[in-house]
Amino acid sequence: MKWLIAPNAFKGTLEAEEAAAIIEKTIQECQPKDQTDCCPIADGGDGTCLLLSKQLGLEKVEAWVCGPLGRSHQAFFGYDPTSRTAFLDVSTASGIKDLKDYEKNPWICSTYGTGQLIARAVEKGADQVVLGLGGSATIDMGTGILQALGLRFLDKNGRELIPFVPEFLEKIAHIQLPVKLPSLRFTCLCDVGNTFFGKEGAIPVFGPQKGLPESQQPRFLEVSQKLFERIKKKSKWDLTDRACYGAAGGIAMGLYAFFPVQLEQGARYFFEKTGMEQRIQESDIVVTGEGRFDAQSAHGKGSYELLQLAKKYGKKSWLITSGEEGLEAGFDEVIPMPDLDFAAPDLIERAKSNLRKALLKKFS
Repeated sequence: MKWLIAPNAFKGTLEAEEAAAIIEKTIQECQPKDQTDCCPIADGGDGTCLLLSKQLGLEKVEAWVCGPLGRSHQAFFGYDPTSRTAFLDVSTASGIKDLKDYEKNPWICSTYGTGQLIARAVEKGADQVVLGLGGSATIDMGTGILQALGLRFLDKNGRELIPFVPEFLEKIAHIQLPVKLPSLRFTCLCDVGNTFFGKEGAIPVFGPQKGLPESQQPRFLEVSQKLFERIKKKSKWDLTDRACYGAAGGIAMGLYAFFPVQLEQGARYFFEKTGMEQRIQESDIVVTGEGRFDAQSAHGKGSYELLQLAKKYGKKSWLITSGEEGLEAGFDEVIPMPDLDFAAPDLIERAKSNLRKALLKKFS
């Protein structure tokens, strides 16, 4: 028997690699004669490009950049010199995980540090950037990235605005293009399909978790619409809102105005790069998992996409998660995990223990 162990991150507790290591060790203890193939997965969410860089054995390049509020922050990207491609996550420089609740503020938070990291990749020789959009702290339409790559945003008096100042987006009255932009192509990895504007757009759906109260949403929407119109006037081509532009506060939309941008469903891109179909064909049982599998999971999340591949090749599939919606999705086995108290001081240790216990119970 050969097991393919491919969990996603258990959000808020275990990274995908941590979960995979626990699952693999437990299976090896309970089924010592069986083989295992360990490939933790990601789907465009926080840490996708980090995990992909590790799977592909890429060089890790570190750089000090600005964090989402402008504080000095060490970030990194994976670099493939053969294809001249940098793999980086927005969350490594502009991530919401680096902020305390009271610091979350999309009027101030900027993707400028991500732009600095991209500029460092250009210095390294990159002409392609694969950008994981999950986990951002921003709703700035990528203006921070664009500013770090040479665009200038001016106020009504023609003075250049600096990032991380209150109401930066509201103060933009003019956009000035550089003589020459870097020669770059972007592939943006998404795990959500939301547009930027609309009832299911970035502001009403993701705004609250990024520190934007409902009372401020109408004003933020008005500011964003005016900025969008200014970006459109400066764009190389026709710019319209579309699916996935709501991811990471409109980064792909802002980039598309000035660079070639390809949008990719994160899980499928990850699976292609890591040879997931071949690995599934060579396995007997696929074990995956995530913190909570729900209706949202069926819209591009890694565990669900893995299930579709397992079905394609007639392989059994196990899901480790909280809740029981996985059975309705079609997994052969759903191994339940108890809900956690996220305020508990030993949260991570409890999560690790619960994962191991759930598997041991299944094999007992």
